[in-house]
Amino acid sequence: MKTLDQIAAELQSYDPQALSAPQVLDFLSRLVTPVREVLELPLFEALGRVLAADVISPFDVPPHDNSAMDGYAFDGRQLQADAPLVLQVMGTALAGKAWQGNNGPVKAGQCVKIMTGAIMPQGLDTVVPQEFVTLGQAGDREHITIAAALLRAGDNRRLRGEDLMQGKAALRKGELLTPARIGLAASLGLKTLTTWRPLRVAYFSTGDEILSLGEAPREGAVYDSNRYTVFGMLSRLGCQMMDMGVVRDDPALLEAAFTEAATQADAIITSGGVSVGEADYTKAMMKKLGDVAFWRIAMRPGRPMAVGRILATKSGHSPINSGTSSYTNNSNPDGAVLFGLPGNPVAVMVTFLAFVRPALLQMMGSTEAPPPLLKARSTETIRKKPGRTEYQRGWVSTAPDGALQVKTTGSQGSGVLRSMAEANGLMVLHHGQGNVAVGDEVDVLMFAGAL
Repeated sequence: MKTLDQIAAELQSYDPQALSAPQVLDFLSRLVTPVREVLELPLFEALGRVLAADVISPFDVPPHDNSAMDGYAFDGRQLQADAPLVLQVMGTALAGKAWQGNNGPVKAGQCVKIMTGAIMPQGLDTVVPQEFVTLGQAGDREHITIAAALLRAGDNRRLRGEDLMQGKAALRKGELLTPARIGLAASLGLKTLTTWRPLRVAYFSTGDEILSLGEAPREGAVYDSNRYTVFGMLSRLGCQMMDMGVVRDDPALLEAAFTEAATQADAIITSGGVSVGEADYTKAMMKKLGDVAFWRIAMRPGRPMAVGRILATKSGHSPINSGTSSYTNNSNPDGAVLFGLPGNPVAVMVTFLAFVRPALLQMMGSTEAPPPLLKARSTETIRKKPGRTEYQRGWVSTAPDGALQVKTTGSQGSGVLRSMAEANGLMVLHHGQGNVAVGDEVDVLMFAGAL
């Protein structure tokens, strides 16, 4: 296991007093390691987990050539570009069973009425949708007329194995199990999937000024919102959570909380206690318990951050109340990765989305690329100095011309929680970027699925 200094030495121009946002992401990608324990989960319990092994298709999907729609199947070689095609209807092919012709194979000048998903009768390769034909009657036989130049041979036919081929990977190790991927596994007849176990994350807020819900208001104190936003963001990731409540600025209580969390969790998330001017004993205690660095990141909001590892011990249970969590005590001899976030509510969410969430996904075993940033036109002027990354709370909407546009949601102070609640994304103004004029395109990190 590399120390923080060893990781820092791998990075060019690394300066913990002036880290850029990309440097933070690079550092964290080298710090964290994926979980290794696996679970075999029923499909109904696998949503949101990460695949620990490729899913191999046990058969071709579809297993036969079949019709892509309701219509009439025929041999497409009969089509002519300059003349209509008249075909006699010989019967109906239904989904779920092979068509049994009464008079042998379908011949030239004949067709079969066919339902969506029905197996294509032998020798037939083209389907004309039922709404595109003209019906007629000749004696006791129905016939159809297909207009000239309407179709090409092979139209509206699904080929055997065109979705998935037997023996090929249908899903890949490291993919997040979305509803669509769960459905794909079910379509292969699979009852269970092999997934990495859920990530165990302990979190708590720090500070004598923090009130828990239910406590009476007092002068200079504020109610704790950070634990609830962290809980929500961790829930979206499917983590197993350990809520340790509010920990006062007391060295013994803080040490007990960190020790207990490191013994049971893969990661620890705290809010508060990492800013310049915070009590020295907090930083000293954190370093005593592990390998911890205190950063100043060239960003706004969320400049201060602590990151590192807190080592596990064999100590007993912490005196901290772990709330309503049903967390089980699973010894973690390697300790836990620490994410010490700022105390301001917006800064907590921004640093979580920008840095903690990608790191946790890597720890979960996910190999998927981060979601792409959207491009949207700014509807207002924004002042911005090069040399830091700014995350402005914004609202993305559709302009009259159909393009995406974005505006800020008011005051961008790191304590203005309302501006975050009214936003649907973060405008990401990059490190080297300057002022934004009306009409300039900016990158936007959307909240959907994350916040």
